[in-house]
Amino acid sequence: MKSAVGTCVVTNGTLIDGTGAEPIADGALVITDGTIHYAGPQGNCPPVPDDVLRIDASGGTILPGLVEAHFHPTYFNVAALEDLDIKYPVEYVTLLAAANARLALECGYTAARSGGSLFNIDVWLKKAIEKDITSGPRLAASGREICGVGGLMDWNPDFRKIGMEGLVLLINGPDEARSAVRKLVKDGVEWVKTYPTGDAAAPDVNDHHTLCMTYEEMHAVVQTAHNHGLKVTGHCRATEGIKNALLAGYDALEHGTFIDDETLDLLLERDVPVVPALYFELASVENGPELGMPQAVIDGHQETLEGGAESARRILAAGGRLGMGGDYGFAWNPHGDYAKELEFFVNYVGLKPLEVLKCATKTGAEIMGRGDDLGTLEPGKLGDVLIVNGDVLNNIGILQDRSKFLAVMQGGVVKAGRLSQPA
Repeated sequence: MKSAVGTCVVTNGTLIDGTGAEPIADGALVITDGTIHYAGPQGNCPPVPDDVLRIDASGGTILPGLVEAHFHPTYFNVAALEDLDIKYPVEYVTLLAAANARLALECGYTAARSGGSLFNIDVWLKKAIEKDITSGPRLAASGREICGVGGLMDWNPDFRKIGMEGLVLLINGPDEARSAVRKLVKDGVEWVKTYPTGDAAAPDVNDHHTLCMTYEEMHAVVQTAHNHGLKVTGHCRATEGIKNALLAGYDALEHGTFIDDETLDLLLERDVPVVPALYFELASVENGPELGMPQAVIDGHQETLEGGAESARRILAAGGRLGMGGDYGFAWNPHGDYAKELEFFVNYVGLKPLEVLKCATKTGAEIMGRGDDLGTLEPGKLGDVLIVNGDVLNNIGILQDRSKFLAVMQGGVVKAGRLSQPA
């Protein structure tokens, strides 16, 4: 992925640096050779030559590029879980993934962490983005996911004899867990995604179901992954599943839906970030009836929505870390709606816009393992920037309107937005 050579100066906008600090009303940003040189009040901006690229933010907002911390580029218009392994062949899924990655970048998301991938496509998508073969967010890649036999992601009956090879690696016991991780090591992933608990989408292994993986299997996954320098996350909704994941040494949690005092203390002690992915639940409740979802499933999503919102509030209030990412790619939660998650956390969960933006930038970069070079507008970090013609803090919903984006920049290069279009 190429960075700009030379200097770019952005002025005339409110600068939100992503750290949670108060915004700077008359901010300026200087990017030199793809790296941030200055971010602060325009009055203190160091002198730059007259012939540099200058971008006028038009009185809008200058903020870090957004980070989608639970990204499924290989998911496309999934109407039921079963669609994930039978809907399209690998060739078509690859094309869809590239299109979804480009869309995410156009939506202001300059970085993303894969939350699980069909056919290991995300590993190769990451390589293609880095080599400028296609455009998309800077990607931390995962691959096929790990789930216990009979768990949430194992729905094909044995008599069909078609397996789940394109979606998950099914395991029975710690030895098979270690073998599954070693396969992913060969495939080149950075994150190992697992399924310790159930989900409302599958009532037979619902939100409180914890038999998708045993603690011994989870521990074997973590031990093997860490030995190879990989990180581990898991779909953790049930309280006991959250606790098992933390005790096993997981590096992040997806959802963390039903957290109690004991597991919250353990989460804070280990400083493990959580990606709640909650707008998915609201979309399921609102759109489920017209899509023919069973009422029991809709009721489960409602319970998940309420429990997850309460857990998210408690985690952040206690000093924990939340990332923003929304399980997009389903029929009721399509790609391109990523910023709806941010507005949801303000209007439904009750967080402050500045808190949500920190979660969607700084914490997202930390979850990716790239907190040192991404996620905030600070000197020395890469020039990944979103410039919006509007007041994001006053109306965070404006981030859903791509027509308001003046520029989406990666490494100081304008990749999307109005300034990227030819005159």
